[in-house]
Amino acid sequence: MTIIEAFDSKSSAGDARREKTTAATLVYRELRRDILQGRLKPRQKLLIEALAEHYQVGANPVREALNRLSSERLVDREEQRGFFVPPLSLAHFRELVTTRCWLESRALQESIANSTDAWEERIVVAFHRLSRTPFKAPQQDGQAENHEWEARHRVFHEALISNCGSSWLLKFCGELMDQVERYRYISMTTTYPRRDSNEEHRLIMEATLDGDAPTATERLVSQYQLTLKLLEEQSSFPNTDG
Repeated sequence: MTIIEAFDSKSSAGDARREKTTAATLVYRELRRDILQGRLKPRQKLLIEALAEHYQVGANPVREALNRLSSERLVDREEQRGFFVPPLSLAHFRELVTTRCWLESRALQESIANSTDAWEERIVVAFHRLSRTPFKAPQQDGQAENHEWEARHRVFHEALISNCGSSWLLKFCGELMDQVERYRYISMTTTYPRRDSNEEHRLIMEATLDGDAPTATERLVSQYQLTLKLLEEQSSFPNTDG
């Protein structure tokens, strides 16, 4: 084999690896979105061949995406049985909310302690965009969801804790946000018309910008606990995963 032939061979192999990586990343993103937004139902079996056909990719990218989602706890992997969408339960949601309150309270305290002008500006801009976005999109009458609101809601809460100085803490908080987002989508909750979420977020923002960590964390925790209370009152989720 000549040097040129060897180079061409290595280049082709590299292109194939990049194409495989791209396909796996794309199917990961789409599969992740479909799980979080409830298009794939709790306890649904995730058949590799069916997913490959649906997303128009090969089996290997699907398998890689499922393994990655399994490591993020967005897919359950059972020996000899395959992959499944995780179940939902009130007990699990209570645990999520409790843990989220613990971690985000600490992250918010640290962010306030590390306050910078740039961080404060991120919070103000995020709140402004969120407050101007309706929870229900105009074309979604009768539905309790708006993907743009969900995205901006997450950006606001990420901005609050983004200055904590710990990439590990932010990673754990992000994983909890994913799990809570899935519950909100699948429950199709109607809690938001019964509460003034803009006012809740404004009060959290004001205490944060004032540097009042005790009040800011108390308001953040109260918001999450209210979400839990309203979901408990109206949810059809079972109490356990069993």
